[in-house]
Amino acid sequence: MLKFMLPIILLMKFKDSWNVIQVGLGLLSFLVGLGCFHSMYMYELGFNLGMDYVSYIMIYLSVWIMFLIIISSEQVKFSMKFNKSFILVNLILLLSLMVTFSSLNYLLFYISFEVSLIPTLILILGWGYQPERIQAGAYMLFYTLALSLPLLGSLLYIYTKEHSLIMMLSNLILEESWVNNIWYFSSVAAFLVKLPMYMFHLWLPKAHVEAPVAGSMILAGVLLKLGGYGLIRILFMFQKISLSFSWLWVSISLIGGVVMSLLCLRQVDMKALIAYSSVVHMSMVLCGLMIFSWWGLMGAVVVMVGHGLCSSGLFCLANMTYERVGSRSLLVSKGLLNFMPSMGLWWFLFSVGNMAAPPTLNLFGEINLIVSLMSWSMFTIFGLMFLSFFSAAYTLYMYSLSQHGIFLNTLYSCSSGKVREYLVLFLHWLPLNLLVLNLSLVSGI
Repeated sequence: MLKFMLPIILLMKFKDSWNVIQVGLGLLSFLVGLGCFHSMYMYELGFNLGMDYVSYIMIYLSVWIMFLIIISSEQVKFSMKFNKSFILVNLILLLSLMVTFSSLNYLLFYISFEVSLIPTLILILGWGYQPERIQAGAYMLFYTLALSLPLLGSLLYIYTKEHSLIMMLSNLILEESWVNNIWYFSSVAAFLVKLPMYMFHLWLPKAHVEAPVAGSMILAGVLLKLGGYGLIRILFMFQKISLSFSWLWVSISLIGGVVMSLLCLRQVDMKALIAYSSVVHMSMVLCGLMIFSWWGLMGAVVVMVGHGLCSSGLFCLANMTYERVGSRSLLVSKGLLNFMPSMGLWWFLFSVGNMAAPPTLNLFGEINLIVSLMSWSMFTIFGLMFLSFFSAAYTLYMYSLSQHGIFLNTLYSCSSGKVREYLVLFLHWLPLNLLVLNLSLVSGI
């Protein structure tokens, strides 16, 4: 694992040179890509760090998204907005994410899980747009910290029981009792906020809307996956308890997903719409993880990767529109097909990806999740039916409202897109559609 972490630490030395950082992260993502031996066992072991196939996928996604963030944030370099600090904050965030996904010790996992919050907060407060970013940062901080404290207590309690915090070595399979139920909820709560589950999601749209493009991309691409990854790692100890509460999580997620979809249909802020759609996708992931089926786990991992690439690409597009039009409102940025014609194709490609159309990863993941949920209970078909329909409805609403109509006459003519921007969008879109050809890479089949 050190061969992946040392390059990041070395790149911090070159924070003055934007191009060196871009090339360095590109080479690092290539290096991570070469280490693709897939089995269910751990490898790259040492210093309480190691990877299995889920860790590997998440680390690769983190490095790839960070590489794309540095390319898409060149506005920070051109406007000279503390660009050295910006690079440093992003690299620290990448390092903390890498430690989180590769740690074999629950305490190290918890510490790096919390550390990743600080650079994200600095990104929102330092490079955000509106004065409301302070409120958004406070929401994110307190939602996450308030429910992370019970998790720390839970881990310490595990240590008193087992005298070890190494993952997968614990023989602790807990029976149902009121103490163990409290223990279970306190362990799971921190990850439900991070996902975010419906009712714990209020910090997410605020954070997304106020964050710069780098903050939005890393939030959508990787930080939401911390919740799903944490659940995969901790739920095996609470199997018997979790199975008796599956009905609770599935019903909250499905009803919440439908409510969020309806809320998306009322949004006029482009970024808020994409942020709320993230909550809908993550509710499906939560359902898949909580019913303890192999198809559910497989579908959840694939949807996490697919959503990370697709949502990050949509935030990129929203930012490109914002840089030219000066507004994120769908009422102002209409008729973009006339204004930025060659961007219309990318809006279409990412929109169909967001509604899980073939040949994207999202389609494969959602088929897995639908099959696993219906095999768990046929009643879920009603929730899934509305969820699938409204997902397509709000994505079409976003696409048609932004691309069609008469564009605002006060807008000046501008460049339809730079080569750098097309490169970022292409590098989001390519793995999203190409990985379907080899699904064993993302699903561990």
